Amino acid sequence: MRDEDAATKGRGKPRRNLKPLGSLVPYLMRYKAMVAGACFFLALAALTTLSLPLAVRRVIDHGFIESDTGLLNAYFGMLMVLAAVLALASAGRYFFVITLGERVVADLRKAVFAHLTRLSPTFYDTAESGEIVSRLAADTTQVKSAVGSTASLFLRNAILFLGALAMMVGTSPALSLIVIAAIPFIVLPLVAFGRGVRRRSRHAQDTLAAATAYASEAIGAMRTVQAFTSERAVAGRFGAAVDEAFGAARASIKARALLTAIAIFLIFASVVAVLWIGASRVTAGTLSPGTLSQFLLYAVFAAGALGQLSEVWGELSLAAGAAERLAELLAEKPAIVAPARPAALPTPATGRVTFEDVSFAYPSRPDLPTLNGLSFSVEPGETVAIVGPSGAGKSTVFALIERYYDPASGRILVDGVDLTQADPIDLRSRIALVPQDTTIFAASARDNIAFGDPGASPGQVERAARQALADGFVTALPGGYDTLLGERGVTLSGGQRQRIAIARALLRDAPILLLDEATSALDAESEVLVQKALDELMVGRTTLVIAHRLSTVLKADRILVLDHGRLAEEGNHQSLIAKGGIYARLARLQFEAGRLDDAAE
Repeated sequence: MRDEDAATKGRGKPRRNLKPLGSLVPYLMRYKAMVAGACFFLALAALTTLSLPLAVRRVIDHGFIESDTGLLNAYFGMLMVLAAVLALASAGRYFFVITLGERVVADLRKAVFAHLTRLSPTFYDTAESGEIVSRLAADTTQVKSAVGSTASLFLRNAILFLGALAMMVGTSPALSLIVIAAIPFIVLPLVAFGRGVRRRSRHAQDTLAAATAYASEAIGAMRTVQAFTSERAVAGRFGAAVDEAFGAARASIKARALLTAIAIFLIFASVVAVLWIGASRVTAGTLSPGTLSQFLLYAVFAAGALGQLSEVWGELSLAAGAAERLAELLAEKPAIVAPARPAALPTPATGRVTFEDVSFAYPSRPDLPTLNGLSFSVEPGETVAIVGPSGAGKSTVFALIERYYDPASGRILVDGVDLTQADPIDLRSRIALVPQDTTIFAASARDNIAFGDPGASPGQVERAARQALADGFVTALPGGYDTLLGERGVTLSGGQRQRIAIARALLRDAPILLLDEATSALDAESEVLVQKALDELMVGRTTLVIAHRLSTVLKADRILVLDHGRLAEEGNHQSLIAKGGIYARLARLQFEAGRLDDAAE
C-alpha cells in the first residue's frame, strides 16, 4: 500500500481497545429509528429474563411451601406470559439488529468503494488490488457480524450481568460479596487476553488479504501461468500464504479459547461457592429456599452473561481489526484534488494543450525523473505524434495531461488554464483515451461502449459502434449488443477490443483525443480496420498519438521526438529523416525489421 509504513506501524503497535468500531457510529446514526427499535427490544428481552427469578422465588416460597394451588396456577400463568413476552422481544431484537447490520455494512461497502474510485493513481501505483478487494469483502463481512449480532449480544449480556448483579445485591448482600469479589479475577484476564486476541486477529486478516491478493493476480493471468507450466509453483505459493494465514488465525483462536476457559472456570467456581454457602444458610434457617433459588438464578444469569462477554469480546476484537483496516482505506487522501475554487475551463472547448518547462518523477521513483524541462504546444485540431525510445517519457505525457499526477515543476495548460487550478473531473470530461491495452469489463457489449458516456441512448451507442467499425462483429455475437463479453474481454480479438475502445471515445465526443499505441499489438488486417476507425475519430479533434509504427505517424501534422524526458527533435516525417537523428535511426530500425518480416514471409 502507499501508506505501507503507516500500516506496518499500525500492525506493530495496535490500539488496545475497541476504538476503531467507533468509526461505525455515523453509519448507525443514519438509522436512528432502527437503533431505537433494537435497543427497545434488547432491553425488553433482558428485563423479562431478569424478572423470571422473582416469579420462581414466589412459586417456591408461596406456591409450594404454603400449598396454595390457586396461587401456584397464577404464578405459572405469569411465567407463560413472561415466556411469550421474551419470545416476542427476542424476535424483535433479531429483526432490528440483523437488518441494521446489513444496512450499515451495505452503506460502508458503498462508501469505501466510492472513496476508492476517487483515490489518485499514486495510491494504485503501489496498492495490491487483491488486498483492497479482501478489505472490501472479508473485512466488511466481519464488521457486519459485529454490528448485526455480536454487538447486540454484548449489550444484552452487559445488561443481564449488571441487572443480575443489582438484583443479587437486593436479594442477599452477604452472598453478593462472594460474586463481586470474583469479578476482578474474571475481568482482568478478559482485558489482558483481549489485547492479544485483537493483535493476532489483525495479523490473521493481513495475511489472508495477502493470500487473496496473490490469488487475484494469478487468476487474472491464468493463461500466462499455464503457458509457462507454472501451475504447481503458483499453487504452492498460494498454499504457503494460506497456511500462514491459518497459522495466524490459529494463534488468535488459541488465545480466545484460553480466555474462555479461564473466564468460565472462575465464573462457575464463584457460583458453586455461592450455592454451598447459601445451602448452609437454608439448613440453618436464616435463608428461605425461594430466596436462595432467586439468588442462584441471578448468579447463573450473571455468570453466563460474563462468560459470553468473554467470547463476544474476542468477536468484537476481530471486528475492530477489520474496522481499522477499512478506516485506513477511508483515511487515504487523493493526491490530486480540485482546488477550493477551481478555474473554469472555457466553453466551447478548443483543445489547445501546452507544456511549459515540465519536469516530473513518479512518486514511487522520485530519484528517476521521467520528464526534464519539457516544452511543446499542440494547437486546436492538430494531430501530433510523440515517438522515442522506451522510457523516453511518452506515456508520462499522457498521464500528466489526464492529471493523474502534477508536475514537479513547470505548467501544463489546456485551453489556457493551468491544470492544477482546474477541476480534474471537468478536465477529464474533455479528454478521450484509446489505450494500448483496452479494458473490457465483464458486462454487455452495449455497456462497455456506453462506458464512454453512461447517459447515452441505445441509438447513440450503436451509431458510435458503426463509426468505429465495431457494429459488424458486435451484431454477429449471440446476443448482439446485449452479449456479455466476459472478464477482460477474453472472447474478443485484439482488434475487436480496440474498436470497442474507439467506439467509447467516439461516444464521449471529447475535443482532445489521446491515442496510446492503439495499433501496436495488432496484425496487419486488424490494423487497417482500426486505423480507418481512428481516422474517423480524429476528425476535428486535437489528437496526440504515441506510436512506434511509422504508418501511424505519417499522417501527423508534427512529430515530437522525446529522449530521456526532453524534446530532442520536432518536425514532420521527411524533415526528421533528413536530420539523421534519433527519429531517422528509429525509422531505419523499423524499416529493416519490416524488410526481414517480408523476407520471412
